[in-house]
Amino acid sequence: MVPATPCACVPCTCEVQMSQAVVRDGQTFCSEACATGHPNHLPCHCSGSCGCTCAE
Repeated sequence: MVPATPCACVPCTCEVQMSQAVVRDGQTFCSEACATGHPNHLPCHCSGSCGCTCAE
């Protein structure tokens, strides 16, 4: 199994496989929302399904 990497969004608790990561400026994020700083408070995954509250 390929190890997961923690999302670089500080309050995010998600981990992401490199094959599915969004990479910006050398940092690895779990989603486009985390990579762009949660504009309009968009959650990192649909309906906050991952359980973290990094968009709040």
